[in-house]
Amino acid sequence: MGLILEEDGSYAILSDILGDEDHLGDMDFKVAGTENGITSLQMDIKVAGITPEIMEKALAQAKDGRMHILGEMNKALSGAGEFSVHAPRIETMNIPTDKIREVIGSGGKVIREIVEVSGAKVDINDDGVIKIASPDGESIKKAYEMIHSIVAEPEEGQIYDGKVVKIVDFGAFVNFFGKRDGLVHVSQIENRRLNHPSDVLKEGQDVKVKLLGFDDRGKVRLSMKVVDQETGEEIKKEEKAED
Repeated sequence: MGLILEEDGSYAILSDILGDEDHLGDMDFKVAGTENGITSLQMDIKVAGITPEIMEKALAQAKDGRMHILGEMNKALSGAGEFSVHAPRIETMNIPTDKIREVIGSGGKVIREIVEVSGAKVDINDDGVIKIASPDGESIKKAYEMIHSIVAEPEEGQIYDGKVVKIVDFGAFVNFFGKRDGLVHVSQIENRRLNHPSDVLKEGQDVKVKLLGFDDRGKVRLSMKVVDQETGEEIKKEEKAED
């Protein structure tokens, strides 16, 4: 908003002033806000004699202009869709500061792998704020998932997709949560006695496991027999009894 004030007290309130009008006017008055009201004001008054009446009219005229601009903006915004998958974007995530070292890895090995595999640029600061940037939405998603798998903790009672990575006499080690492995004891593979885990399992096999908890040393305990290997649903006690 702007103002031209004459010596006889007459005045003109201007909207959308530029250039000479802004420079030569008697008041430069910026009003910002939403549909619900004013959020900020900036005033540069160059003369004396600004009355409450002038201010009232200036604010009313500013509101009319603001509502018009917001209406035009809403016309454009109402038709906006999803960004192109190739549009540059940045995602931000926060991790505990004690997990920063794990994300970076020794000599930056882990974070380099995340960048190489995902194709996204990853920056992390000392407060645990991570910024993931890429023109490819899938790259950002991949980097986010890789970081999340490092910093997140598996939850007791949850069911996870896993892969058998090693078979031993007493069970099978399954990779089930990022790079996290856990043991499925031979007694937790099936609801029957097995001579050896290799009777039903092989390395590289996809399985579904439930996290039973952790032993005294913090090692993960997993179970296959309480999960339907086809549907991934937990087998209820009633169903076990029927079997």
